[in-house]
This record gives sequence, structure tokens and C-alpha cells, in this order.
Amino acid sequence: MDSIRVSKVEKVLCGKSGGTHYGSLHLTAHHLIFRYEESKKEEMWVPYPLISLVLKLPQTLHGQSPLTFHTRMFETFSLSFEKERDAIDVFESVKELTVCTSVNQLYAFFYTPNPPFDGTGGWSIYSPREEFGRMGVGTRTKAWRFTDINKDYAFSPTYPSRLVVPSRISDSVLRYASKYRSKCRIPALTYLHWGNFGSITRSSQPMVGIKQNRSLQDEKLVEAVFQSHHFSELRPSGPVYGATSTNLIVDARPTANAVANTAKGAGTENMDNYKDAKKVYLGIDHIHTMREALAKVVDVLREADNVAASVTGSLPGEAQQLVVVDRQALRRSGWLRHISNIMEGAALIVRNIHINSSHVLVHCSDGWDRTSQLSALAQLCLDPHYRTIRGFQILVEKDWVSFGHKFLDRCGHLSSDKFFTSLPETGGTSSGADAAQAFLVSVQNRFTSQSHLKETSPCFHQFLECVRQLQRQYPSRFEFNERFLRQLLYHLYSCQFGNFLYNCERERRAGEDGVTPSERTACIWDFFNSTSELEQNKNDAYDSSLDDPSSRDPSADMGVLYPNAKDIRFWHELYGRTEEEMNGRIVISQAKEGPEFTPPNDSLEDDPVSSISVPAGIPLPPSPARTPNLSNPSVVPSNAGNTSEAMTAGLRGLWSSLPDIPQRTNTDNIAVPSPTSLRPSGPPLRPSSPGSNPSPPARSWTANSVDTFYNTGVRSVWGKLSSNATAAFSAMQDAYDGVAKDFKALPRPSGDNEDAQKISELQPRERLGDGDRSAYRTTRQSHSVGSSYNPWDNIKPQKAIHVLPSDNPWSTTRSRLPRQVSLSQDLFDGKSLPDDPTVAHLPRRLESGDSSGIRISGQSHDVGVPYLTVVSDESLVLEQGDQPPSTNIDPLGVGFL
Repeated sequence: MDSIRVSKVEKVLCGKSGGTHYGSLHLTAHHLIFRYEESKKEEMWVPYPLISLVLKLPQTLHGQSPLTFHTRMFETFSLSFEKERDAIDVFESVKELTVCTSVNQLYAFFYTPNPPFDGTGGWSIYSPREEFGRMGVGTRTKAWRFTDINKDYAFSPTYPSRLVVPSRISDSVLRYASKYRSKCRIPALTYLHWGNFGSITRSSQPMVGIKQNRSLQDEKLVEAVFQSHHFSELRPSGPVYGATSTNLIVDARPTANAVANTAKGAGTENMDNYKDAKKVYLGIDHIHTMREALAKVVDVLREADNVAASVTGSLPGEAQQLVVVDRQALRRSGWLRHISNIMEGAALIVRNIHINSSHVLVHCSDGWDRTSQLSALAQLCLDPHYRTIRGFQILVEKDWVSFGHKFLDRCGHLSSDKFFTSLPETGGTSSGADAAQAFLVSVQNRFTSQSHLKETSPCFHQFLECVRQLQRQYPSRFEFNERFLRQLLYHLYSCQFGNFLYNCERERRAGEDGVTPSERTACIWDFFNSTSELEQNKNDAYDSSLDDPSSRDPSADMGVLYPNAKDIRFWHELYGRTEEEMNGRIVISQAKEGPEFTPPNDSLEDDPVSSISVPAGIPLPPSPARTPNLSNPSVVPSNAGNTSEAMTAGLRGLWSSLPDIPQRTNTDNIAVPSPTSLRPSGPPLRPSSPGSNPSPPARSWTANSVDTFYNTGVRSVWGKLSSNATAAFSAMQDAYDGVAKDFKALPRPSGDNEDAQKISELQPRERLGDGDRSAYRTTRQSHSVGSSYNPWDNIKPQKAIHVLPSDNPWSTTRSRLPRQVSLSQDLFDGKSLPDDPTVAHLPRRLESGDSSGIRISGQSHDVGVPYLTVVSDESLVLEQGDQPPSTNIDPLGVGFL
């Protein structure tokens, strides 16, 4: 093809999953293939539609030109070329082969299974008449009928050709009612419950508008749906269960969004016109919010790869996987909250259908995104048939493909030039014109190719994640395993099969330019139903006997599952991470000796409670916080074995080399540590969700527990460097400035009274009068040991600086007053150093009652600037010897000129 500038490149270094290997790169019409030099390693095949982002990086110090690839399956690998020309050719070739202008250019229209699949009939696996007949339409109840009003897709282009509607409603009424629903998507049956005659119908939003329009035909249609379980003349023999009081109209949108759509001529139902029904809003956000939430998750994972690469000096994909995933940033993405909202909505539908024996009408805006998620997930819980491999395939075909989920727009199969970025060289050789050109290109990429990208959203991906949550909650109730779901998501983006390439059933049947997908492409269900795939996708723990509705076992649930919206975790296998990296680990709190301290959050925005609102009680991973000092080899955590093994020697050396300013706790009921065992402190962490129990902190440290770079991200490393350096400098600066300020206020000795004044200044406190004491006394606010203040207060408490004078080395003017106290006793555990014979010293001693001396308190947990305090009960007192010191001697023993 003309798009391939270079088809093969030798001696390419590939970095993936923490390892680097040499090999050859091959570019075909539909795949990027990397063949390793080691014959034992399997070739890496990457379909072009699976590529989500390509970055062309500047040349490395070794003269290699790297390209970094990110895929839609959250994998990252890098290719390094010896020649810059080869890197440019590969970059441009992959871009031209990935960005398509037509669906017919995708891989599915060129793929031929070899050997052919042993499973056949995938294109006809879903038959509306067979599937709804299995539910009981036309046999168990005659309240519903099939209609061919949309057989040529003229009635509703995005609806299936065969619809099931109430028997009491004629096609004429349906035509009038369709004008009141967006895209003419009227309420149509999608599920009839096997245990009673409860139903799930789906539609789009009503066209209410600002004028509060109404449609009698639509109201009659909804009324017929809600009364379909008690036709007097068509009621089958036997008991009939039903309750009209709990019939629900489920609006999946947030209330504000639903009401705001009235300005566009749409809106939500006026319940005064719909009798025997109630309406609930589920608060599930629109496609743009979902896209941004997943993008934040992807950014966190990419940042973790970049951190691991920067520590080891490698490229993204080459570095070993370190435990550096910022789980707090994952929580702030809101992805789990969105999953929980969907699960909670599905649980509401399940309870209303199975327990209340009532009906549910589900819709969102257009009825093809959130409606498909809720409808399919509720049916998966209600009907054990959909939890089999074949039943799940029918469910996807019915509620996603047939009812018009826009796979082409939501998945972004045609890609865009926006996802191919060439970073400028940073060597300083580029001119100003090159920099301006690069800026214009970046601006152009930001505002071009946005017409179809804004329609992308991970709706089907989100549905599969919800199914995975159910699998984890009920491991023995699904015939398929986790691999089945992961493979399905892979082929959703690989475009190898023709099932998920179009926006509706009409487009899939007609094709584009007269090309029929069912005749020109392979079916994904034939692939999954082949013998080799069935063996790998079977769930060994599956027990179909648990779904027997006639079982009288005390633990029997009649085959109906109830989703737990609070038990939500990241699908770590999909993201290529471990359970501990994505979701944290279960920590069993035990009784520990000594006081327990919890570190503070790095900033206010790091607090998950103030950042996002999570449904109450959802068990989320513990929030990361600032890591305590690891430089002390005597502090060894009891559970640091696994964590330390996950770190490389380079990272450990970098982390341990960072000094810490010790901290103190400000809690009055916690014992103050001794000066020789300073420990990290801070306020207790708040609960991770509004409904969780605030008693146990999400993560705590004691004097013998430590978190080794556990999910702190890059900010903890560089923040530690900057904050400790600033804190140390500020501590010394404040000490010297305070001393100089105090002694400037003292009266200058003169004349014959010079010696007397010096002697009186150095007398013990008891011998000084009130007048003398007031001259030396400074205004001081009372503080308890380890107290701190709020950095966001307008009025800050004054620091308790009560030290003896010394010179400020940062000051341009040197003080002429002698140094009277040395800090060596405190810095060396009270053991004084021998005096320097070349320096004149003042005779001094500490009072016997003062054993604490002067201590440097640690960094406050509220403020990043430490300060000096004197922790003593008595003031430091100096005894004056027989001969007063000479006034022309500076602190270094050199006479003044």
C-alpha cells in the first residue's frame, strides 16, 4: 500500500512489561508486528484500531529515536530505532493506516479465519421471535404482540425492525405516540420476567419542551404497558402477581440534566399525566463525563509508567512495574462512582420486577447508552439464561446491537490525527520559527477532528465492568469467566469482526456502499463458540443448580442476583495491574505499642471526601499520604517486606537519601516522644466516603510502621526535597532573626555601670526584679508541646521563640554581642564538645533542674515551616564568673577593630 513508507525495520529495541528485547518490526496493511530475536518469545501483533495514542519522543542520549504506543487495552510499549528516518517513517505509516475515512477500510472486511471456525450461525444467534417466545410472549401471556411497523426502518431508523408492544395499542396509535418521543423511540418491550408478568420496557425521553407538551397516545401506551399483567379476558389460569402502585418510570439522568433538556424541546415526563406510576432519577452522568472519568484513570496509569521509567532511566514500558499508582487520583477520577450508580440503578429495577412484581420503563436522553446499560444489567440479574455464554451473546445482540447503541461513534473506530503527537526536540538547537510552528500545530490538533471524537464514550466498556463486578460478587453464577469479558472488550476495539462496527441495526444490515457486513465479515460469536475459545472461557466454579427456581434450600434465591453497589473495585486484570496496585490491600488492625500517628494529606484537594462524592459505604482503597522518613535504618515496618521487594534499588536509594524534618503531634492525649525518637505525626485521615465509619483511619503509621513509596506519586518525592530544604532554611533564619531582634531591644551598657548591668542581666530569674524582668521579657503566646496553628487562618499565633542570642550568618551586619549559649549539648545528646583553645568562651552552665535544653521541634502537620521552641520548665541561666568577659571580643574570639 502507498501508506506504508517502510515495511520492515531491523534491530529495533522493544520495551514492554518491564523488559527490553531486540527484534524486527513489520508493518502490514492492518497490523503492527514485532518479531523478537529470541525464537521462544511469541510475536506481538497490534491491530491499528487498537492504538489509542502514539508519541514520537526526542532522541535519547544513546542516539536512539523512540516511539511510545498506548493501546485501548491500557498497554504501553516503546520502540527505539537507531535511525531517525526509520522512526519518522514508522510514525507516519502507522498514522495513515490507523486513521480511516470509511468503515469499509477496517480490518474486519479483510479478515478471513484460517482455519475456519468450527462454530457457525453467529449472525443469526439472536431471533426476536424465538427470544421473546422463550420469555412467554404469545404463549404465557397474550398481553404483548409483535409489530412490523418498522420493518423498513421508516418508523424509527435507530430501532430494530421487529418490535414487541402491548396488544391493546394499534399501529396507528404508535405512529402518533412516536412524535412525542425523541428519535421516534417509543416504549417497547425488552424483557418479560419468568417469575411473574413484570416487564422492562425502554424508550427515549419525551418531547415535553418549555410549553409542557403532552401526548394522549403516549400516555395510553405507557398505561397499557403498566397494566399488561391483568387482562381479564386474556389472563391465564392460575395466580397472577402484580402491583400497580410500584410501577416505575426510571430516568437514568441527573434531575438537573433532565429538566434542562426542556429548553431543547425535550425533558421528562409530567407525572400528573401518567397514572399508577412513580418516577425516579438515577443521577447517571452523560457520555462526556464518562469519557473524562476514564481518561483520568488512563492518565494515572500513564503517569505511573512515566514515574517508573524516570526512576530507572528507561522509556515508558521498559521499566519494571513499581507500586507507584496513585490510588487517590484513581478515586478522584470518579470512575468507581459511576460504576456504583449504574449498579444501584440495576438493583432498583431488579427489586421492582422480582419482589414487587411490577413494571419498569427505562429511558435516558435518546435511549441507546445508559438505557442499554441498565436494561441489560438488570436482565443479567433476573434471568439465569443470560448468565450462560450463549445467553450473554443474545443479550448483547438484543439490547445493544439491535436497539441501536452507536458503536461506531462511541468506540471511535475511525480514529483521528489528534492521537499522533510528535514532541519537539529539547536540545536547544531548534529556532524560534520551529517553536512557533510546533505551537501552531498543537493548537490546530486541539481544535480539529473534534466532530466525531466528542461522541466517543466507554459505554459498552462500562457495562462489561459492571458485569465483572457481578462476577466477583457471585463467582459461581456465571458460565463464562473474566477472560471472556476481556476478550470481548479487546475485539470491540480491534475491528476484527463485523458485529460492532455500526450505529444501529439498519446500518449493519444495509452496510456502506452496498457492502453487507454479514456476508463480508466474520462474526465474533462464531469465534467465541469455537472449541478452543470455549475451553478457555468456561468458568470452572459455575454451578447451574443454584439457579433452580424450585429449590427450597434456605440459601436459594430463585436464580435472581441482587447487585451490591457498595462492593465496587477496579478491574485490575483489564488495566494490567495487580489487585494491590489498583484497589489497595486489606489491613487488619492490631493492637500496637505506643501512640499511633497518621500522616496528613499533601494538600486540600487530595482529600477524597472534599474532592468527590462517593455513595455511602463503598469500600475504597486507602488514601495515599506523605511517606514517613525511611532514612532511619532502625525503623523497620512489620509489613514492609512485600512493599520493599517491589521497589528497585535505585528508587530505594533515592527515597532513603531524602532527609526529614521530624514532626510532633498536636493531640493532647498522646504522649510526646522523646527527643531521640522523633516520629512522623499528623491529623487522622477522614473517611473515604460520606457513609463510611470514621473510627478507624484509612491508613495509619506508628513508630515501627512505614509505607515505602506506597502510592504517593511523584509529588511525594519532589515535595519532600523542596519542603525539607525550605523548612531547614526557615528554621535557622527564624532562630537568628529572633535572637538579633531580642538583643537589639536590650539597653546598651555604658560607663561604670557596664559590669553591673551585665551581671544583672545574667542573674537568675528569682533575683531579678519585676522591672528588670520586663525589660528582657518578650510577648509570648502560651502553647502546649507540639502545638500548631491553622495555615488558612488570617491570624497566626506567634511563635514561641525564647532562645539565647547568637549571630545571624545571613545578615549583612554582624552583631557585637557575644554568643552566650551553644547548641552542641542538644545536638549531641547533652554531651558537650571540648572547647576550642583558640576561641574565648564564656563560663556557663545549665541549671541542674533543666534537662531538656533547647530542642528543635519538627514540622507541624498543618504548616510546612518548622519553628524553634524551648521545651523546659526553667529558663536557661548563666553564671557570671569573677572576671567579666571583654566587650571587644566577638563570638569567634577575634577582637573588634
